[in-house]
Amino acid sequence: MHNAAFEALGLDYCYIPFSVHPDLLSAAIEGIRALNLLGVNITVPHKERVMPMLDKINGEASFIGAVNTIVSSDGQLTGYNTDGRGFMQSLSESGINVRERNVLIVGAGGAARAIGYYLAQEVKALYIYGRTRERAERLVQDLKKVAVNVSTLQDISPADRFHMIINATPLGLRDDDPLPLDTGLLHREQMVCDLIYRDTRFLREASKRGCATLNGLGMLLWQGVFAFELWTGRRPDVEIMRKALADTIS
Repeated sequence: MHNAAFEALGLDYCYIPFSVHPDLLSAAIEGIRALNLLGVNITVPHKERVMPMLDKINGEASFIGAVNTIVSSDGQLTGYNTDGRGFMQSLSESGINVRERNVLIVGAGGAARAIGYYLAQEVKALYIYGRTRERAERLVQDLKKVAVNVSTLQDISPADRFHMIINATPLGLRDDDPLPLDTGLLHREQMVCDLIYRDTRFLREASKRGCATLNGLGMLLWQGVFAFELWTGRRPDVEIMRKALADTIS
């Protein structure tokens, strides 16, 4: 999607993947300077480990504790995180309003942090359910620095009381993965989201229960749009990026 947007704007850039072994991450980051790259995206498992290797971290990424975008300028590397904004923009363009809503995030990792940072400031109440209780409680304590309406959920069985439920775990990347929660707890007045960018079994089962559903494809698109703007200072043609993304994933 980035290459399609570069071409549409007549920008002489190219977006390509590099597979970097964790032991060589520091060398790869120095390579950004040495090769005079404009910037890079960072994905798992490097989003957290890369932070001490950068010159600057913007406030949002520092709070989230993970970087997904690096901008190189005059040899200075600055880390950003566009995942949370990407998720919120995907909700907005889908006509989903989270104000005065009770929202449950299943998961307490980096993805939950990224979206929780924004959701906590918008929703009526935000609940975090994590497999590791200590990690969920640590996330809640961090989110309380930006909002007071955040709590951990010790038992996921009252899932029917939430307006929106978001799967922020990797469960669903494979079709034989267990579901993040029992979909028998869901009902037709709920919105169910999955940050995985395709229709997962969790979303299909939720749809059978009458729930409205949203996958992570919009989040993937918009985090890329915001990264593009950081690198180039230009606004890409979002529809060109959307089509390129759809053509790649389909």
